[in-house]
Formats: sequence, C-alpha cells, structure tokens
Amino acid sequence: MDDKKQNLNIELTEDVAEGVYSNLAVISHSPTEFILDFIRMMPNMPKAKVKSRIIITPHHAKRLLNALQENLNKYEAQHGQVADNNVPPFPMNFNTPKGQA
Repeated sequence: MDDKKQNLNIELTEDVAEGVYSNLAVISHSPTEFILDFIRMMPNMPKAKVKSRIIITPHHAKRLLNALQENLNKYEAQHGQVADNNVPPFPMNFNTPKGQA
C-alpha cells in the first residue's frame, strides 16, 4: 500500500463560490441519511424559504460535526468565545410560522 497522500482536485464554480446566506437550519434524519435544510428568514415575510438542502450519510454527519467543532474551537481561540445565550428565540420576531432549529 502506498503511503503517499492523494491530492483531491476540487472545483468551485463562480456561482457556488458566492455562497448562500442562511439564518436557520432544520436537520432531520432517516436510518441512512441526514438532511440539512438551510433556510433564510426575512423580516416581515410570511414565509421562510429553503435556500439549500444537503443530504449526507450518518458517517459524514459525524465528520461534519467534528469539523465544525474543530473550526469553532479555532475561531474562539482567535476571537473569543461565541455566546449562545444571545441567540434570539425562534422565530426571531420575523412573524414566521413556528418550526424547528
């Protein structure tokens, strides 16, 4: 077995590089998949729209959780602790239907 690391060539197109803003995530799962819906809620709008849906395996969900934790730790080491007690209560006073976060 070769101990050399394989390089992965990842293409990031211009439209995807712009990103999608989301201020709410709804996560659901089945026995074989995790579904992450990224939603944008806007003030005085009666509906919130799912802007992106990502479907991953439970294995990749665990890897994502670990990667987010590692990156949050690095962020907090640089910029200070992120306080979760300042998060506005759902539905963030946007007059939107109740949901899950």
